[in-house]
Amino acid sequence: MISCFITPPNSGYLDYFDFKTLACLFMTLAVVCALRNIKFFTIIARKIVSLCGNLRLLSIALIVITFIGSMIIANDMALITFLPIGYFALSVTGKEKHSAYIFILQNISANLGGMVTPFGNPQNLYLYSYFNIPTGEFTLIMLPPFLLAIAMLIGCCFLLKPEPLEIHGEMQDKLSPWRVTIYLILFALSILCVFKLIPWWICIGIITVGILILDRKALLSVDYPLLCTFALFFIFSGNLSNSQAVRDLMSSLLSKSTLGVSLLSCQCISNVPTAILLSRFTDNYRELLYGVNIGGTGTLIASLASLITFSEFKLLYPEEGKKYFRLFTWLNLIFLVVLAAFCFLLLMI
Repeated sequence: MISCFITPPNSGYLDYFDFKTLACLFMTLAVVCALRNIKFFTIIARKIVSLCGNLRLLSIALIVITFIGSMIIANDMALITFLPIGYFALSVTGKEKHSAYIFILQNISANLGGMVTPFGNPQNLYLYSYFNIPTGEFTLIMLPPFLLAIAMLIGCCFLLKPEPLEIHGEMQDKLSPWRVTIYLILFALSILCVFKLIPWWICIGIITVGILILDRKALLSVDYPLLCTFALFFIFSGNLSNSQAVRDLMSSLLSKSTLGVSLLSCQCISNVPTAILLSRFTDNYRELLYGVNIGGTGTLIASLASLITFSEFKLLYPEEGKKYFRLFTWLNLIFLVVLAAFCFLLLMI
């Protein structure tokens, strides 16, 4: 609203919006909600967890599940899907004292796991579309920090002792094969749209009608506040980009270090708004990709996904919020410093 005083509302506002990005994000979230409603991810995750025989293997399984999930269904949806699995596994095995540590590792895993794919994080989806980055180039840019993040997360799991555990109780949930098939086809359509192989306006029609017929609740479960956040920041960044003073300031800062500015910005206004805002002032998408992905670690507000994890933990363990916050800050700062230093070295090579 304040930025609207810089650039009063006019017909040019329509040019601010990247409708393809908004459509792709909506389609992905809608299909994921439908799959989650039939407990697709829960059943798959439980089967993987049931194969683990000790705490260390369980933590690795949870991290890997969340990591892979964020690559496919985006970081916030991966956390919503897999955090309850972590709680379930720890509670039925009497290992709840490790909940804060494993929840935080899952959170870091979700934030960093999605960085290697264009649709793994909302900011990636936006930048991939905004700059028209070739898919192969995108993957090559993000692969080195992605591999380092995997190594660090697995290393953190090895700090846990391999305490034996046993999960009691049988799984009662069963998948509907025809629903799973249809939803996976719809999900494949949304991915093809992300890769610009099918026009977004065709996909959004097919997916919306399909889910409306099969599961209306899934459409109601879509994270509309996230979509609204994107829309509002399109307006915010568009208005600021029309201010000559702001353009001069941002251009000056970004010319010195796009990576440094984006990392610091993420700690204050989170990674998605940072991606939308800074993209208007720089063409250096390599450093911007590094910054808004790695910048998701650090402070609690550096990523919307981190707030999801914190809210879930406080709901389950109301008395341990301060303990969680302290541990969260230390672990995230370690990941932020190490990965940032690594990316600065990559840029110097």
